[in-house]
Amino acid sequence: MTINQTSGAERMGSAVACAIHGHWVLFLIEGIVLVILGVIAILVPLIATLALTILVGWLFLISGIVGLVTTFWARHAPGFWWSLISAIIGILAGLALLVSPVVGALSLTLVLIAFFTIEGVASIMYAVDHRRQLTGSWGWMLVSGIIDIILAGIILAGLPETAVWALGLLVGINMLFGGGAMIAMALAARQPA
Repeated sequence: MTINQTSGAERMGSAVACAIHGHWVLFLIEGIVLVILGVIAILVPLIATLALTILVGWLFLISGIVGLVTTFWARHAPGFWWSLISAIIGILAGLALLVSPVVGALSLTLVLIAFFTIEGVASIMYAVDHRRQLTGSWGWMLVSGIIDIILAGIILAGLPETAVWALGLLVGINMLFGGGAMIAMALAARQPA
């Protein structure tokens, strides 16, 4: 790395720190809101699960409609039929999630199980493959992978009941930790760098 690249990176880091310092109150508010929403999602995971399912349903529906419009708008472009099929699948998936969010939550929970399983296996393989380069820290990656697989097993073993709470609980935990990190960052940024 040259001196110019280093000084450019330092200037960029300084600019980011100044921007965070200038808006630390907004980051603090965002963090507090995330913590509150996370706690609510943890306390009432059924409502959080249904809300997430409905949100995903609307995202699929809207993206499918936009895809359908753009497909017909550019109907002479290559791949028309593939774009049309993709848009119709998006619309149908969105409608299915919106019409029956409980069944949709079960479908999304199955996707979550697949994600945890794949992520767990990948983390374990990464840890084992890099144990020589990551001496002292590869064990954490291994444990993370094992926990992912255990979570997938717990959720799978409890189906269909786990579909009611798993998504909401995990989103709540994510929001709680994300909000806590945002609060910590905001409080650290109160003083200029």
